[in-house]
Amino acid sequence: MAGAGGRLVSVNVGVTRTLRWQGRSVRTAIVKEPVAGPVEVRGVSLAGDDQADRRVHGGPDKAVYAYGAEDYAWWSAELGIEVGPGWFGDNLTVEGFDLRTAWIGERWRVGTCTFEVSEPRMPCFKLGARMGTADFVELFGVVGRLGTYLRVVEEGAVRAGDAVEVISRPAAELTVAELAASRQADDPALLARVVDHPAVSSRWADAARRSLARPGRRG
Repeated sequence: MAGAGGRLVSVNVGVTRTLRWQGRSVRTAIVKEPVAGPVEVRGVSLAGDDQADRRVHGGPDKAVYAYGAEDYAWWSAELGIEVGPGWFGDNLTVEGFDLRTAWIGERWRVGTCTFEVSEPRMPCFKLGARMGTADFVELFGVVGRLGTYLRVVEEGAVRAGDAVEVISRPAAELTVAELAASRQADDPALLARVVDHPAVSSRWADAARRSLARPGRRG
């Protein structure tokens, strides 16, 4: 509900760098580091942050990536190594609520910025390069602790310690977890909700339409 939320634990940015992965050089900005003080949010990025391949990263629907501190704690216990803010490429590490249950289209007030929940993060091979194992990409998807991308609705500045307040939600409920599940779902009702939801990006809505039109689909 509006008024719920948590706290911004860390603001993380990173520049494009080269990682060696499976015998080749990979250009990526997935390595993010926490920064102190207020960080400006302008356009579709944070000051000092970059995306290496803007064909598939960044843009209005994937301007800012948020991940949960509770999810990092879970991964640390599961993997037996310490992972935390910025490790998975997140710009905002938040605590106090489960991002899987965030509604697509709900808006957050953080610092002097307003963000809108847009879509779950579907990892590419670069997350495997970051973690040092290609198998991690599939595991990340199966576990479902994906975090969420955010649109920038109102520019401003954010800093660690800011409250994260959910200030509004759309009329139609569709959670981050449900949208992620729609990629593999054979549920016409869920797919129709994705297609009809006004805050779902065209990329996700088009994927749901293709699934609905697929020959031999059950239902």
